[in-house]
Amino acid sequence: MKNLLTDIAGVRVGHADDARLASGVTAIIFDRPAVAAIDVRGGGPGTRESTLLDPANTVESIDAIALGGGSAFGLDAAGGVQAWLAEHGRGFAVRGTVIPIVPGAIIFDLLNGGDKSWGRFAPYRDLGYAAAAAAGTEFALGSAGAGLGATTANFKGGLGSASAQTPGGIKVAAIAVVNAVGSVTIGDGPWFWAAPFEVGDEYGGRGQPTSFTPDMLRMRLKGAADATSVENTTLALVVTDAALSKGQAKRLAMIAQTGMARAIYPVHAPLDGDVVFAAATGDKAVDPLAGLTELGMIAANVTARAIARGIYTATALPFPGALPSWQDRFG
Repeated sequence: MKNLLTDIAGVRVGHADDARLASGVTAIIFDRPAVAAIDVRGGGPGTRESTLLDPANTVESIDAIALGGGSAFGLDAAGGVQAWLAEHGRGFAVRGTVIPIVPGAIIFDLLNGGDKSWGRFAPYRDLGYAAAAAAGTEFALGSAGAGLGATTANFKGGLGSASAQTPGGIKVAAIAVVNAVGSVTIGDGPWFWAAPFEVGDEYGGRGQPTSFTPDMLRMRLKGAADATSVENTTLALVVTDAALSKGQAKRLAMIAQTGMARAIYPVHAPLDGDVVFAAATGDKAVDPLAGLTELGMIAANVTARAIARGIYTATALPFPGALPSWQDRFG
């Protein structure tokens, strides 16, 4: 176990980003189609093919997921991932052709200091293609891929991942792009809200403060306390090697959303577009009641851990006035 999403066999992750743009794309490629669902809790989401993931709808499985910066422009990233898959003959078969199924979601990172004057067409389709081509079992955390331009209320945001397994040996892992309107740390200190779920010292081992002051519990919002623009979102994907139906994957995504509530304060705000995808590769049977509940519990834990690791491993953007990273302040 590498404490990464790719601890799930048949899952690969690739990044492509642009330092001048201060934005990027992360592609998650499934070596064979995976059953998937989505749960949306934020008030300002940006998604592609999310309706297809409804358990009532026809397509049962997906080939990849694209996570990108760029707000609505970044939805083009899924088209780049789709193009790479099409070149490799992957997709939903319709008579003599195949259509790669690539849901996607985006964060807002247009005001982070990067050069977004890209001309007629945004670069996210090309970044999506490059991210898919780069997919492998090892990938960077922190300020990489879709996490390059991410920020939070008080520290640089980023991309994190974590994994675990049930006592029965079913694996579940998460990847998260953390661009929240709120804070992942308790106040402006070194402690993470997700501290109770930390494994080892994967995000510093600082634990929690001995007591909580009113200032620690004060609302911190990105930009200003009266922020009104939709500049935020945390994206997460949980993947398991269990065999799940679309309805069960939906339930897994819903339970995993509690991991966001354990790691971000506040969360699911009108200013956020928080989304959790869930996918199952179908290798192992799971009890549909107690087993799925246990799987969801662990999925929530790895989601919280992935969020904290995204902040812990991030590096600050090299622009005037850029937010510090956690490592700048406490590392």
